[in-house]
Amino acid sequence: MSETNIDTTELGEKIVRVLKTIYDPEIPVDIYELGLIYDVFVNEDYDVKILMTLTSPNCPVAESLPEEVKEKVKSLDAVNDVELELTFEPTWTQDLMSEEAKLELGML
Repeated sequence: MSETNIDTTELGEKIVRVLKTIYDPEIPVDIYELGLIYDVFVNEDYDVKILMTLTSPNCPVAESLPEEVKEKVKSLDAVNDVELELTFEPTWTQDLMSEEAKLELGML
């Protein structure tokens, strides 16, 4: 990997942009606006850790969605490695959705 002068904040913003391209197949809103991403950590070695949840533990994409998130974030040039932790604590609720997502789904 070539040396880059990207800072972790800038990389974090790039990661968020990538996350906003990934959609829950059952809901026409990206996973970031849905509130499925609880946290994104980037260390000085450009290792990324993503803490995310699913709309439910029985979500049909429980296998594929975390893998898609991992692969898309890993595809960013500056990212060294990606660790993805799936959690159901706290449980996802519609309260975690952004105003934009609620508007998109006609909930506002």
